[in-house]
Amino acid sequence: MPTPHEAEKQNTGPEEADRPPSMSSHDAVPPAAASRNPCCLCWCCCCSCSWNQERRRAWQASRESKLQPLPSCEVCATPSPEEVQSWAQSFDKLMHSPAGRSVFRAFLRTEYSEENMLFWLACEELKAEANQHVVDEKARLIYEDYVSILSPKEVSLDSRVREGINKKMQEPSAHTFDDAQLQIYTLMHRDSYPRFLSSPTYRALLLQGPSQSSSEA
Repeated sequence: MPTPHEAEKQNTGPEEADRPPSMSSHDAVPPAAASRNPCCLCWCCCCSCSWNQERRRAWQASRESKLQPLPSCEVCATPSPEEVQSWAQSFDKLMHSPAGRSVFRAFLRTEYSEENMLFWLACEELKAEANQHVVDEKARLIYEDYVSILSPKEVSLDSRVREGINKKMQEPSAHTFDDAQLQIYTLMHRDSYPRFLSSPTYRALLLQGPSQSSSEA
């Protein structure tokens, strides 16, 4: 006859064995409710229960399609010679030009830093969203793709900004990544933009305009 202690183990053991792992319950809740899981309060990506690798691979295609493609106007736009010249006047002029963003993004890809532009574009998309449910989902995707230390597309952010994001991710808003977006914008301005202006890509565009105009004349 089993002792009371053994009976208790027999009653609770199968229930524990059948219980799904903690990451399943975590996956089922929206980002705003992440604080219900006590081991994921800070949205720290070192938490082993956050996401498993199998799920990350399964969702990779959908995340890529949601965050990476440029709008068609940026893909197809052909800048005028005057517009190309204006990009050298300021980084703001370059980033406010759809064609400029497209060309600059292609340049960043050659330097293996395209994730900076992708992150900036994703933040712009997030700030234009009014539906809170969509905001929650997009904020989580941005975090997974560009802030998580597990992501190959992680952008370079200082500890202060990361800590602020971790706190805000408990209740995401359209402006959760504003500080991070500004930091990445400044990084592109100071680091990549000067090299872009000196690059063969930009010099070729500068020469292309006058040659086309003269041929048409």
